[in-house]
Amino acid sequence: MPFIPTSILVTGGAGFIGSNFIHSFLSTNHDCKVTNLDCLTYAGNLKNLTGVESHPNYRFVKGDIGDAALIASILTEMKVDAVVHFAAESHVDRSITGPEIFVRTNVLGTQILLEESRKQWQSGTVSDFRYLQISTDEVYGTLGDTGFFTEETPLTANSPYSASKAGADLLVRAYHETYGMPTLNTRCSNNYGPYHFPEKLIPLMIHNIINKKPLPVYGDGLNVRDWLHVRDHGAAVETVLKHAKPGSVYNIGGNNEWKNIDIVNLVCDLLDSRLGRKPGENRGLITFVKDRLGHDRRYAIDASKLKRELGWSPAYTFESGIEETIDWYLAHQEWVAEVTSGAYLEYYTSHYGGGAA
Repeated sequence: MPFIPTSILVTGGAGFIGSNFIHSFLSTNHDCKVTNLDCLTYAGNLKNLTGVESHPNYRFVKGDIGDAALIASILTEMKVDAVVHFAAESHVDRSITGPEIFVRTNVLGTQILLEESRKQWQSGTVSDFRYLQISTDEVYGTLGDTGFFTEETPLTANSPYSASKAGADLLVRAYHETYGMPTLNTRCSNNYGPYHFPEKLIPLMIHNIINKKPLPVYGDGLNVRDWLHVRDHGAAVETVLKHAKPGSVYNIGGNNEWKNIDIVNLVCDLLDSRLGRKPGENRGLITFVKDRLGHDRRYAIDASKLKRELGWSPAYTFESGIEETIDWYLAHQEWVAEVTSGAYLEYYTSHYGGGAA
């Protein structure tokens, strides 16, 4: 029998992946309440949730996953029977220059969320319960020219960011093994799509091309990533939440490897025609910069377990997904301008009066 949640807590739901998940989940799960907990750091943007704020089953709470009392009150008051944990510090470059906040949020914050979730699960106030940890393929380290990450690949994280996510994953495993808590864990490849903060590769390239700014590419540009549309990711997360056996780990990937420089060239070429520029004009903006410290050479996900056991496969081709993404950014230049200027940070105060909804 599938697990059908009646009240879920989504952490980090104002971020890129979390907000897309909430949009899609609310559109098809009409009887489930969704509480979005986000502390609204720089990457949290409530404008990502335009269109769902007035939904009768949606509630936003501003707060930190490290606040045990707040977590406990939400779980109890809303009778939460599923936690989907997206909240994380997630930018590798920022983890290199300031690793402490990554450990505090991604490891200690996850432990507090796990502990309060354990209490809720054991309280007897809900008939069934799931805790789903959203992780990353970066916990596996780096690959050579061949091969794929599987769910059995050892965790060999190479950056402070990925190390903090690996630590969180091990805590999730420990809570299942020690307490029998019904946890789940997913590890995804690089996401792309709407509402992506413009410090990340694809939205940064789009934004800089539009404004004729340099396009910074690390090293030789030959680092390889597997790309997954954010809506495919959300559909996979929902599938795992409802159908996976507690204690399971699933990789989520698009089976879609691209060298960074090839991604940049493709975005340049697609925007040449859309912006009325000469063929190849945007490629002239490419600037190779000093490589990132500890830059993993290649990631590639084997998501066959998820397809084999739960029947999920991506709906988007990369070709259709990247064109849709570019067109979304072109049509939402006001959103991009507010993010890059910081004006989006005022939205919470103006709409919520500085308090939780």
